Amino acid sequence: MKAFVVEKNHNDEIISGVKDVLKPICGENEVIIKATYSSLNYKDALSSVGNPGVTRVFPHITGVDVTGEIVETKSNIFKVGQKVIVTGYDLGMNTNGGHSEYVKVPASWVVAIPSSLSDKEAMIYGTAGLTAALSINELISNNITQESGDILVTGATGGVGSLAVSILSKLGFNVIALSGKEDKISYLKEIGASEVILRDDFLKDSSKTLLKPRFAGVIDTTGGDILSTALKQTNYDGVVTCCGLTASSSLNTNIFPFILRGVRLIGIDSVECSLDKKQDAWEKLAGKYSIKNLNEITNEISLDGIKDAYEKLLNGTAVGRYLLRIED
Repeated sequence: MKAFVVEKNHNDEIISGVKDVLKPICGENEVIIKATYSSLNYKDALSSVGNPGVTRVFPHITGVDVTGEIVETKSNIFKVGQKVIVTGYDLGMNTNGGHSEYVKVPASWVVAIPSSLSDKEAMIYGTAGLTAALSINELISNNITQESGDILVTGATGGVGSLAVSILSKLGFNVIALSGKEDKISYLKEIGASEVILRDDFLKDSSKTLLKPRFAGVIDTTGGDILSTALKQTNYDGVVTCCGLTASSSLNTNIFPFILRGVRLIGIDSVECSLDKKQDAWEKLAGKYSIKNLNEITNEISLDGIKDAYEKLLNGTAVGRYLLRIED
């Protein structure tokens, strides 16, 4: 089968590309999925350059999510012919991932695709959509409503950010998008942002202890100074979710937003969260969170286009979602 493989050469240098590899063999409590679509995420890009925090096993197939049809099973949970989706766990990290024609995973990692979602739609959402949905769930479950005030989405042109902007707008929230890409202001407004703040403007007062409250809720995909500055501008009793580190894995802040304004900071993990949480998020993406502008935020590529897309993800020029078509 064909797959996008990352490996080390005899000089311990990382090399990658599409190559023919052996199809996986199904073991006990495992399934084999004939992949139809996968996607590209920032974690995939890190894996492609051998980042040791993501991948330590080589050779290795990237792809932290996949959709397709079960063609072989040694589990009583799923049957041959079922349409399924896998996101998170160790997929695409140290377990061969979704950027291949056939994917072997433990049955306990698998979720049935809601009947109202196609394989393609499910993977346009992918890990990014799942993460956006889990973040929005936390805002809503912590009593942030459309009447509470503006919602800030950071890293808004990325996969999670674009989907969060679109879903929140569809739900009736007033969305403020934060981005470093001035040339993407019109794109962000087209997908649902009522206003766009440029990163440099947002960070100009970041050294201050506390800033004027502005946001009822925040979905942060970046970490670092952007997250700490957002915390300082969150309203009393506001909620901030954190799911990414594209700016930094560090957080230098103070306790004043928490003890003076009662701000809540909630971490979002789409990798190891329970199957019940994942299934609920997928049902929402198929229902009340579903958006009509999926194609507007999607770049469809084949296996041969992965390497160029990884470069864009790593250098910060990627916009929207990369959908990987496995089938011809």
